Amino acid sequence: MKKQFYQTITCLLIFCQCALSQTAKISNPVLAGFYPDPSICRNGTDYYLVNSTFAYYPGLPVFHSKDLVNWEQLGFAMDRPEQLDLDGAGVSRGLFAPSIRVYKGTYYITCTNVDKGGNFIITTRNPKGPWSNPVYLTAVNGIDPSMFFDDNGKAYIVYNSVAPDNKPQYEGHRTIRLYEVDLNTLQTKGEEKVLVNGGTDISQKPVWIEGPHIFRTKEYYYLLCAEGGTGFNHSAVIFRSKKVEGPYESYKGNPILTQRQLDVNRKHAVTSTGHADLVNASDGNWYAVFLGCRPYSGDYYNTGRETFMAPVEWKDGWPVILHGNETVPNKVSIAGFNVKGPLPYNSDFHFKDDFKTATLNNRYQFLRTVREPWYHINSVTGSLTMQLKPATCADKTNPAFIGFRQSHQRGFAAISLSFTPASEQEKAGLLIFQNEQYYYYLCQSVQNNQPVIQLYKGPGSGGGEPLLLASQKIQTNSQLPLQLRIQTNGNAYSFYYAEKNSNQWRLFKEGLDATFLSTRTAGGFTGCMYAMYATSNGAPTTNSAVFSSFESKGYDD
Repeated sequence: MKKQFYQTITCLLIFCQCALSQTAKISNPVLAGFYPDPSICRNGTDYYLVNSTFAYYPGLPVFHSKDLVNWEQLGFAMDRPEQLDLDGAGVSRGLFAPSIRVYKGTYYITCTNVDKGGNFIITTRNPKGPWSNPVYLTAVNGIDPSMFFDDNGKAYIVYNSVAPDNKPQYEGHRTIRLYEVDLNTLQTKGEEKVLVNGGTDISQKPVWIEGPHIFRTKEYYYLLCAEGGTGFNHSAVIFRSKKVEGPYESYKGNPILTQRQLDVNRKHAVTSTGHADLVNASDGNWYAVFLGCRPYSGDYYNTGRETFMAPVEWKDGWPVILHGNETVPNKVSIAGFNVKGPLPYNSDFHFKDDFKTATLNNRYQFLRTVREPWYHINSVTGSLTMQLKPATCADKTNPAFIGFRQSHQRGFAAISLSFTPASEQEKAGLLIFQNEQYYYYLCQSVQNNQPVIQLYKGPGSGGGEPLLLASQKIQTNSQLPLQLRIQTNGNAYSFYYAEKNSNQWRLFKEGLDATFLSTRTAGGFTGCMYAMYATSNGAPTTNSAVFSSFESKGYDD
């Protein structure tokens, strides 16, 4: 009996030890699809993360996790028209590079609305919101502001700005600057300080020093920045000083994160890594979040700049994310936690919405500020009704557009649609959208009094009207829903339809060039969005389109 008792105790101890040492592995990217410029903070055992949204509304998604593995979107920090004016903004304008910090129970997000007011601070006591209206920083001339709270109670804001005396020595010559902040007024005070001029070594003409964050550990202040531009040469670099206002020395091992020296055609390549932020986890380990891109060929990618994570190693008093030719890890191990179920923003996932809830899922976003109700959800019937608007996706207004990020190199998006167009100008359907000139649109319309499906291609850099690629008569009417589907397979999109809600997909157009929607071709800072979209192309209308489902599923090699 005694022997059996000790064997039982030993087994229990082994079981407990294994349970305590369990390690969760989260796949990179942590947030798949267009989630750029990540910033992260910790309050106790709670982690919060925000991303840029540019001209999409609501602005600045706020994510929460207890373990850096299981992430949930709480909502948006800027979800009211009085907070966020995006009227007239191009898709890659609007909100640039937020930073989130917490101090004495108050959360602070700093950001830049590049065309409407500049740099600002918003605050809340609850990250779920509501967040305050923005307080604009009139003295801060630049972008990428980030707050730092020192141990002595002083607060600072650090940001990217112009070259000294606004006289750049070369293209891309910028500075990192610092102001003290009065927490009562949320305005700057004292003198502006230049912390970094040019970058890690101005004799080498480093470009686009930006995305700064300040941390303090022991006797040093650390200044983490992006350098090299947000494209293929992107990187993260680190400086340190014993005083917050400097002088800052550059780490001899810089950059502490980049992939620019590696073969872009390697398998599972991640490129353009940079714009990082660090967090000291509750177990004492450090982690970095940063943006990166996953090309399907060369420097072509349609999913935009995504949020990745990697552990941080401290080496001789310096934080290092990746050494030398190390590649971004496919999976990140985080000790002591488990994956609690399917990760909705990570790896292969399947999203389906039958509109059975009273409010729109917060994974959707609009183009620019929504100022009037033009859509309605009926959770009883399971339907989303969108009023057609004269505005088109080529305009810099708020069209009838509800977008969902393309998050994978391979996968699809599909809708079920009931719609009776009243004229050839009225169209409703499924859009794959990069910006105002670069998109494909699979839609239902009418031609010569016959219902048709049509496929349009945006005009590209030359501007003008979209190009009609294909048109075909169909039998569908408002009582017999039409299904539309866009399939992505790396460098190509294919387009399908099914009548009478049959799920018997018919190929409409195969193998259209996906590089047309890549960042390299279309430019800008965003990734592609699938969108439910309805327009009357400038004509007045009272017509509506009814969507009974939206679905997206994807996977990566």
